[in-house]
Amino acid sequence: MGIVNVTPDSFSDGGEFLEPEDAIAQGLKLAEEGADIIDVGGESSRPNARPVDEAEELRRVTPVIEHLSHATQVPISIDTSKPLVARAALQAGASIVNDIGANRTDLAMWRVVAEAGAGYVCMHMQGTPQTMQSSPFYSDVVREVGEFFLDRTQRLQDCGVGPDQLILDPGIGFGKTIEHNLELLRSVHKFLELERPLLLGVSRKSFIGKLLGAQTKRRLPAALACTCLAVQAGVQIIRAHDVAETVQAIRMTEAILAKQLTHAGNC
Repeated sequence: MGIVNVTPDSFSDGGEFLEPEDAIAQGLKLAEEGADIIDVGGESSRPNARPVDEAEELRRVTPVIEHLSHATQVPISIDTSKPLVARAALQAGASIVNDIGANRTDLAMWRVVAEAGAGYVCMHMQGTPQTMQSSPFYSDVVREVGEFFLDRTQRLQDCGVGPDQLILDPGIGFGKTIEHNLELLRSVHKFLELERPLLLGVSRKSFIGKLLGAQTKRRLPAALACTCLAVQAGVQIIRAHDVAETVQAIRMTEAILAKQLTHAGNC
């Protein structure tokens, strides 16, 4: 899943693709580099990000989605927590809603997804982007994220969103400390028990910088280490800024794992 942030304030590429033509060119570049999904977002979800209204978010993303949906066969996801924006994006050509706000109590977003028959990324977050990193606390982060997924799976089904539409994302960096993130990465295989595809987003995340002292755009090696281990654990979707490098790391990991499976089968 290649990232296209049509925002002025995203933590790693804010302002780079704010103009529609730049965002469209970036989306097409990511498709050429091997992205299987293009994720378009018009509101930053970094810690303490300032919210934008629906009209502004739509102004940013709609022309990009409309153009990309005609220019490439790669599926497009809309990265939003607003039902109105999700509906408009799906009408413009998106087919997946990537929702950081799945911790909501309101049902409007899930009804939009159900009506459209769209894919839905259900991401775990403690709090909101404005509050999530103030003092995140869990007694057992892996257990609590798993319980969240079970609860949301049932609520989504009650709204008409079937299991075949659902992708689960543990929300690395969203209301988690460094240790919470590391524990989720160590234990991500446990979420396979839920029998839904898993998505992981670690690209350029701040926990890498805090742990290793790396500046935002110098975190790719660490992100690739997380990616390779996640693929080995069974994660099916990796959300990334650096698509070409991530695809290469994934393909090598898959080749090694295939050889291991072949040897196991011959024993």
